Amino acid sequence: MKNIKNLLQLKRLYQLKNMGYNYTDMINIDTDQPESPTLSSNMDELRKTVLQCHFCQLSKTRNNVVFGEGSEDAKVVFVGEGPGATEDATGRPFVGRAGALLTKMIENVLEIKRREVFIANVVKCRPPNNRVPTFDEVMKCKPYLDKQLEIIAPRLVVALGATAFTHLTGEKSSISKVRGELFEMKNYKLIPTFHPSYLLRNPSAKKEAYADLLKIKSFL
Repeated sequence: MKNIKNLLQLKRLYQLKNMGYNYTDMINIDTDQPESPTLSSNMDELRKTVLQCHFCQLSKTRNNVVFGEGSEDAKVVFVGEGPGATEDATGRPFVGRAGALLTKMIENVLEIKRREVFIANVVKCRPPNNRVPTFDEVMKCKPYLDKQLEIIAPRLVVALGATAFTHLTGEKSSISKVRGELFEMKNYKLIPTFHPSYLLRNPSAKKEAYADLLKIKSFL
């Protein structure tokens, strides 16, 4: 409860700053307001909200918010950990070396155009030095991902790497142990596999990732 009130107060302060205020007396927050902001079920409106987000420390170091991209009618959504340097510079998800590999995985193995899927991350801003996002950072950002999944209503979510798997399922199992398994979530099925960045560092794991992709293709 306290964290939510702090977030609302911080949002109000940013609004006042944008209006030109340099100083303000203590702000009384209306306790009748909802505990968390109501997120739009329209993807364009949701994007506008996310682009203006300052709820966590990552907003102070980002160059661009990486909202995610793809089809709102996608049958499958790919979820990674967080934006890297190239993504932070362009505002687009998975456009660096790992992104090029992910595109090949989607188009060459699944035989789906990249534009026909949706690609996002558990956090929308780049963690400094590509570190793993903290639990607090994920908790403040995950409602945006949850809303995206609600809007898209995919049949399948592919969790790319341990961070995405943990925060989507609440489980902390090693990705090497759970990859390729089908998990029953509330509104969709989930299959975890290796993150493309891991595959670039460990080419020998591509064989296992390929097997996971064949399972995904079969499911779809």
